Amino acid sequence: MDAGIFFVLTGALIVAAIARWRGWPAPLLVTVVALAVSFVPFVPNLEIDGHLLLTLVLPPLLYSAALDVSFISFARSLPQIRRLGIGLVLVTTLVVGLIAWWILPSLTLPGALLLGAIVAPPDAVSAAAIGRKLGLPRRVMTVLSGESLINDATSLTLYRVFASIVLGATVSVWEGIGQFALAVVFGVGIGLVFGIVIHQLRLRIADPVVIGTFGLLVPFGAYAIAEHVGGSGVLAVVAMGLFVGFNSPSTSYTTRQQEAPLWLSADFLLESFVFAYIGLQFPRVISDLGDESVVHVMLLSGAVLLAVLLVRPAFVYPANAWGRFQQQVRLRRFDRRVQSGRVQARLVRGKHPRKPQMSVEQLRGRMIAPALTWKDNAVISWAGMRGVVTLATALAAADLADLDRGAGHAIVVVAYVVTLGTLLLQGLTLPWLIRVLGVVADSEHEEDRRQLAAVRARSKEAGKEYLEQRRSEWIAEHGKGSTARFDAFETRLLKMETDADRAQASTDGSGPAHPTYAELEELSRGWLQVRREVLRQERDAGKLNEEVMRELIAAMDAEELALDTRGALRLPGRA
Repeated sequence: MDAGIFFVLTGALIVAAIARWRGWPAPLLVTVVALAVSFVPFVPNLEIDGHLLLTLVLPPLLYSAALDVSFISFARSLPQIRRLGIGLVLVTTLVVGLIAWWILPSLTLPGALLLGAIVAPPDAVSAAAIGRKLGLPRRVMTVLSGESLINDATSLTLYRVFASIVLGATVSVWEGIGQFALAVVFGVGIGLVFGIVIHQLRLRIADPVVIGTFGLLVPFGAYAIAEHVGGSGVLAVVAMGLFVGFNSPSTSYTTRQQEAPLWLSADFLLESFVFAYIGLQFPRVISDLGDESVVHVMLLSGAVLLAVLLVRPAFVYPANAWGRFQQQVRLRRFDRRVQSGRVQARLVRGKHPRKPQMSVEQLRGRMIAPALTWKDNAVISWAGMRGVVTLATALAAADLADLDRGAGHAIVVVAYVVTLGTLLLQGLTLPWLIRVLGVVADSEHEEDRRQLAAVRARSKEAGKEYLEQRRSEWIAEHGKGSTARFDAFETRLLKMETDADRAQASTDGSGPAHPTYAELEELSRGWLQVRREVLRQERDAGKLNEEVMRELIAAMDAEELALDTRGALRLPGRA
């Protein structure tokens, strides 16, 4: 078993590496190759418990995805995300459940609804990989990523409810709603506690290796504890990831630089294994079926696959129209409150010295979710590939004690066909659809350029204020006669394009006015800190997109690394 997992992992990584090298979608290629290899006689048959698969794979993948999601964009798109992550999952569960009960009555209604909950949540790994490669707009990527962060929580909660009914428990509608509410409250609460703790550790521990190791561990802890107390482990991990990611700019640059490649490697490893495992399961799920049930189960599989393909667009477009209507109602109410003076009064009372002041226009802007065109919704409608959650919960459902063995096998087969069918059918055609519709981020690029120009001007002013403050400190320490030395330093600092250039310039020995490296390094770090603070303030005020802020901070991290590297390479005795 151990050797089999090793060989599967190695093969999956090789295929995924080839896909990345050629620019192909790695999840799809790994699945196709694994499916073909599954017919080779000597390939090991991996059998992994569904609960174990979920516990080992889902927390790190969710946490890594949540770290990369912009919290502000997530909050603005939350109405759209909520409709897909909760509403669409409920509708899909009901439609698939009724179809399955009609075609295969031996499943029973609770078992059919259990199947519906299993196949309901899409996995955005493939869609996100394709979207990033083809440059999908952030408004679309945010909705797809956000949906994948919360739809698993809805699906797994429904799974628990219907599994309890299958096992003989009596669960009313209100009890089901209560379980979902508790799952949300406990999950988010535990996730925030973990997020606060790990953030404080990131602020206080300077060793990026230790912090990176804690980062790999805590998703499992948050998930397990939340599940143990009846909460949603998915929401716990997501809440923790969003909190840590939002506050990441306040941590050291070494922590950020250590964290990024660590999670990229973890995602690459886990995703490669999961999609290889999906492909390798084909012979097993077919062999588990009896000859007399093959026709009925395959008919059911085709019907469920067709249903999940059609339900998504049938839900997305009306839900988007309803969301626009609701938004207009909220905006009209807000405008009436502005005219009556109640909103302005609340802003005055809510002033906080550490929070940027927000105008009424900015507050109103935060109520407006990014508008999705019909082309955007077409891409979202077709980005419904299923993944690890569907397969793992199906394997777990097959082991339920009170579920008929034939029904359990049928659930596994249907889940497998839906997962593989959506991965191949939608995954292979989604790039073509994006290109044909021309869904690109051109308008966002223009907005990014405008924001960059504004934040650079703001950063320049903040830098000048910082230098003036340091000038006063310099004069107080060295006297007024030393201002020529500081003026030369200031001129040199302002003219350089990057702080790496400033570090390089410190060794050119240009006369008596040239500052020492230690002095230059100190001011350069202060300059970087001022610029980072400007970026955070602009983001918090809603004037700078969080994704753009992260790109700029990554560039500043590289500049600070250049300072550290230059300082470490200096010869002893040089000023």
